[in-house]
Amino acid sequence: MAGRLQPVLAGVVTALVGFASSFTVVLAGLRAVGADEAQAASGLLAVSVASGLCALWLGLRHRMPIAIAWSTPGAALLVATGPVPGGWPAAVGAFLICGVLIVAAGLFPVLGRAVAAIPGPVAAAMLAGVLLPLCTAPVRALVEVPRLAVPVIVTWLVLHRFARRWAVPAALVVAAVTIALTSPAGGVGGFRPVVELTVPAFTVPALVGLALPLFLVTMAAQNVPGTAVLRGYGYQPPLNAALRATGLASALGAPLGGHAVNLAAISAALAAGPDAHPDPERRWIASVTAGLGLALLGLGAGVATALVLLSPPVLIEAVAGLALLGALAAAVAAAVAEPESREAAVVTFVVTASGVSLLGVAGAFWGLLAGWLMLVLFRRRAASPPAGPAAPATVPGPSRAAENGSVEVSQAGSAEPGSGEFGSDGSGSDPGVPAETGGEVTRR
Repeated sequence: MAGRLQPVLAGVVTALVGFASSFTVVLAGLRAVGADEAQAASGLLAVSVASGLCALWLGLRHRMPIAIAWSTPGAALLVATGPVPGGWPAAVGAFLICGVLIVAAGLFPVLGRAVAAIPGPVAAAMLAGVLLPLCTAPVRALVEVPRLAVPVIVTWLVLHRFARRWAVPAALVVAAVTIALTSPAGGVGGFRPVVELTVPAFTVPALVGLALPLFLVTMAAQNVPGTAVLRGYGYQPPLNAALRATGLASALGAPLGGHAVNLAAISAALAAGPDAHPDPERRWIASVTAGLGLALLGLGAGVATALVLLSPPVLIEAVAGLALLGALAAAVAAAVAEPESREAAVVTFVVTASGVSLLGVAGAFWGLLAGWLMLVLFRRRAASPPAGPAAPATVPGPSRAAENGSVEVSQAGSAEPGSGEFGSDGSGSDPGVPAETGGEVTRR
């Protein structure tokens, strides 16, 4: 009995932490791209239930702790993107296309390898630019609503120091209490689940400016590092099967307002680690329990949405920003880690964070494109031979050896730009992922 209780409790904690720490990001993102109150609640319900069902299926089918969650970086991307041409139906169409692309990545591995080939610093810089607007919300909240924001931020700071896992959920509880104390009575709606169907619309700006960046962010910042976490704990996860399942769930949930479902990183660490169960063969119970718990929590999405609507928008954004500070720090560190690509990463970050929209396409796409062009330009310049007779005809042995060594390092770093970068940037997007998750310990 005790052997079963431990993974069940670990699964309950996983579900509670996963839901409470970032559902505000999902609601903020859905509202940003045009959803009303009911549509946002329906979207949160859709991604919660879809994630839970995927976790149940994959855990029972493969007997591995394959934790599934919504795409938190993807929700932050929605905030940064804002309204898209065509309104909410066009956003729903972009969600559907994103799901289809994830399924395609599971059916055709070459597509997944193409995503992994995106230079790691550029991908990390795009993620950092997407996260920045939300991560500045705590500062704005301190200025605009100090009486509400100070207790929330102080709670987060204290728990972040002594019980980091519970810092964001505790801050959310404090925010809910302050909202209840300062809002009119009877403002929170009932417990009835909210389901709102939307007929998808398909527009080129939504496809290029939302669907494609949402797919890239979800793959690079969630699916790739989520796989690395499981491998670090000794599992060989069925990535293609997981992509097909989560992509199908994303596509089916899109008409209900769900943006994207994917492998989880921090949830994978909570469910796949030794705290879930000493026996690795029993840890799948934790991920299955977490899936069931997440689906049940999603049924209360209407109450969560109503509570959010009672508060000043900047306060909820502040809670979301606190949840994403660790992700921002990891993304910035990964973006500027390599001197050769640092300027390209900074250009990507600046263009993405600017929030500009050109031809109806949001800044995340233009940031990725600008960074890639900068990278190509500077690599060509570095590869061009020096002109004129000033170049020395001979190089002493030690200097030549040093030069050859530096060239080899540079080439090795650029040959497979995505091979190791996404693991660091993605797992950093979920604080608490163990440092050893980059390794592969074959177990099955």
